[in-house]
Amino acid sequence: MTDDGYINYFHVLQLDEDCKSGDVRNSYKRLTKSLLMEISRTQITDSRRDAFLLEIAMLNAAFYILRDNDLREKYQADRANVIALEDAWQNAARNTPESVDGHRRRFDAALRHFLSRYMEELVLEAGRDKECVEASRWSRAHERHASRVLRHYRQRRYHEIHERLPYYEITEPQVDWDERRALVQSSLTHESTA
Repeated sequence: MTDDGYINYFHVLQLDEDCKSGDVRNSYKRLTKSLLMEISRTQITDSRRDAFLLEIAMLNAAFYILRDNDLREKYQADRANVIALEDAWQNAARNTPESVDGHRRRFDAALRHFLSRYMEELVLEAGRDKECVEASRWSRAHERHASRVLRHYRQRRYHEIHERLPYYEITEPQVDWDERRALVQSSLTHESTA
């Protein structure tokens, strides 16, 4: 399954979707340790700090969601649902334009829920989890700063997804050039006599 703008937490942890909970824990610890070592060797600028914060937050969320079987199943179902709704909207735009608006509304509601739940709420919740705090050295200061970073990240993903969708039908403008020419000529004549 590709990311397609809908974050794939299996990819974040470099795992297949049929992985076991032990694989989730091992991969999370290995990747977190590697990232923390990279941070310690890197000169931190504002943009690098935001990027590292986002990476740590995504690793924490991936671990938090995928280690819990119920949460993992709900995440996979919600992700599959929003992807299916996008496909339905794309098909409606091509085949049944009269039903596009209903498809668009259902997709947009599911997309907003998915991004809000899995790319902000649960990410912040993961940062309060004892095991995530210990492994990633996440603190209250990280959470305050991460709220802003995650909000921007979620909004960017929302717009990236919508840019590829058939949101607007572009129709060629109907211009009566003879009428437009006569209007301009009339305006120029009126100005020269005034």
